[in-house]
Amino acid sequence: MPNLDQPAPSCLTTVVHRVTSFPDASAVSWKSDQAVVADIFYFLNIYSHGKLPSHCDQRFLPCEIGCVKYSLQDGIMADFHHFIDPEVPPRGFRYHCQTASDATHKIPISGFHLSRTCYPVVLRELLEFAQPDGGGWPRFFCRADDRFRVTWCLERMASVAGIESHLELLTVEDLVIKLYQKKYQKEPSKTWVCRELDAVLWDFSSNTRCKWHEENGILFCALASCKKIAYCISKSLAGVYGVPLTATHLPLQDCDSSGNRNINRVILDAGRFQKMKAESSRYDRYATSPSQDQEHCPILVVSLRFLHL
Repeated sequence: MPNLDQPAPSCLTTVVHRVTSFPDASAVSWKSDQAVVADIFYFLNIYSHGKLPSHCDQRFLPCEIGCVKYSLQDGIMADFHHFIDPEVPPRGFRYHCQTASDATHKIPISGFHLSRTCYPVVLRELLEFAQPDGGGWPRFFCRADDRFRVTWCLERMASVAGIESHLELLTVEDLVIKLYQKKYQKEPSKTWVCRELDAVLWDFSSNTRCKWHEENGILFCALASCKKIAYCISKSLAGVYGVPLTATHLPLQDCDSSGNRNINRVILDAGRFQKMKAESSRYDRYATSPSQDQEHCPILVVSLRFLHL
């Protein structure tokens, strides 16, 4: 079990959200374009040692958390990252969990010297990161395919630590649709949005993954997944709202001295890029993420094809 000796911070005591009720981004709105570019978003992801079967009470073992503070105006303003001291896998599932980890983020289940952050500390520091002045509750966003896992992990950590959390988790896909809808009064298709967010151009960009994952050449990193969301939104929407790109919006090699996008990018993982490009042209529908971490639910695809003017 993780180290739970530290008391639960009182600032986190409020009402718990249940995994079965997901909020949507319909309430997200802005009065002007300036309000859009100044608004701050928090992109969040939590990795687990695999996913356990539905008959298990313990569905995930949280082991890494990443979050970035972002605005269209300023790009990535700050980031948050911890390796989490995980719980012991249920009896009979240790090999299952380690195999899943080895196939993705490669974080060891036990004996990992960096996994020293207990649940109360993770939740307290996440809130301090997103709510430094004690203001209103921030809105967190994650990919739709990750929402069940991230929500479950947040609630599990809060429950085990004796903390009640009130973190609103919305989907990045809905956010991007709302941002385009605000500017053009029409929605892009969810298929198109997902393809934009699935870009692989920055998989190996410097200062994207955490230090441990970068030093060990490991692609899957919770912090990197959050930063790549910010990169994708910057690439797609900064120009739409007249925001010049800087090194806080995209990795340095993807911006020229004038702040424009540099189209002469080096694709380090060309094989994977070509494979995904071929697959995306073959199927004109939303494809399920390889993580397969969300529960099965119908996905509404907007029939109006978005034309980027």
